[in-house]
Amino acid sequence: MKNFTKIIWLLIVVSVSVSAQQERGIIGANNWLNGWTEFKPNTVGYGESTHILTGNITEDTTLYKEYTYLLIGNVFVTNNAILSIEPGTVIMGDSKSKATLTITVGAAIIAEGTLTDPIVFTSNKTTKKAGDWGGIIILGDGHTNKLEKNSGTSFYAEIEPPNYKYTNFGGEGLKDNSGFISYVRVEYAGGKTKRSHVSNALLLGGLGAKTTINNVMVSYSAGNSFSVIGGEANLDKMVSYKSNGNDYNFSYGAVCHINNSLAVRSPYISSGESRCINAVSYNSVKEVDFTKQETVVIAKNMTLLTDTKNLDYEIEVGLVKESIYIGENTNFKIDRSVISGFSKAVILDENIKINDAGLARIQFKNTCFNNCKGTIFSNFNDNNEDLKSWCENFSFFNIFSKTNPSELFIDLGNGKRPDYRLLKNKIMAMSNGSKITNN
Repeated sequence: MKNFTKIIWLLIVVSVSVSAQQERGIIGANNWLNGWTEFKPNTVGYGESTHILTGNITEDTTLYKEYTYLLIGNVFVTNNAILSIEPGTVIMGDSKSKATLTITVGAAIIAEGTLTDPIVFTSNKTTKKAGDWGGIIILGDGHTNKLEKNSGTSFYAEIEPPNYKYTNFGGEGLKDNSGFISYVRVEYAGGKTKRSHVSNALLLGGLGAKTTINNVMVSYSAGNSFSVIGGEANLDKMVSYKSNGNDYNFSYGAVCHINNSLAVRSPYISSGESRCINAVSYNSVKEVDFTKQETVVIAKNMTLLTDTKNLDYEIEVGLVKESIYIGENTNFKIDRSVISGFSKAVILDENIKINDAGLARIQFKNTCFNNCKGTIFSNFNDNNEDLKSWCENFSFFNIFSKTNPSELFIDLGNGKRPDYRLLKNKIMAMSNGSKITNN
């Protein structure tokens, strides 16, 4: 009996050790950012445009690498057409018209770049800045939890009434397929809309589960980098770099699995009202049907980072705030991730009850909280003792660290080709204790 008990305890210890040593943050045998990303897009020249894209695309169309395209106004892909884009193709968004590209319900986009030849959507201006053009909008027939029909007319700076019908989305097409997007960069998007809001660099509305999206980098967006409204999205190897808005925004019944993805924020670019992850089921209870799907976000191997050398000062003056916001009636789980350099790592909506029922929808596991003034709080309430104790429960294998980011990540100082993976020796150090306090 004693030997049996020893075996049980040994299995428990081994299980704890294996769980604690799982790699946190973005992972890969090699730095998967190399080759296709661009962290200094303002240094890259694409020449002059040779072809113009405007109006509606109503039949299967291919864009070729040998040409450079200028997107003018609101371009809608309609009539179940497929827009194919060759690797290495450059599409410039017109600044004057705040150009957008919309894949309407039933249509599809095949934008399949490569590691060495990514597809680039960027600004047509010589001196580029966030919000120069609108962005990319992909609309599907997947679910949302809204009471009324889903219209996207507010997504545009200007839109003619005959085009209103092309902005409708959502339905019951859970397996809807809007195409394939891989090795794509979207730069300087997020132009102002007609309601004085800002566009999203890549908006996914009512997306079907068969749509494939991986290896997409959004940089310097004036709005949200990625916005998922309803539908079902599976996102892998996403990069949001120095967005003014939210890096990843999930709402209105979105069901999203996001894996091995990165958000890098700048105190002097990112808005104080935005977060790395904003996960909500609604903005107002009056606009949703509570019998329909709640927002569900399952995130693994995320790295959420503030890029700064003056964190304490920037937190003090309010330039750096929370990393994650979770709304009421929202399911959120994050695992094997790193949250580094924030005032408060997580804020929960004030209506979420701090009890077993209220926290049943929320899970933080195997996550490193580094250089955060606080971990998890209720909105408008700085007394977080109950939440702090919950998050620090040993069974979650979370880690709380005060490590200099230059000693935590492989290569933050490389402005051209940074490496945001964790240093292996730090992973091993973390596995030996739940708290480290290196400075």
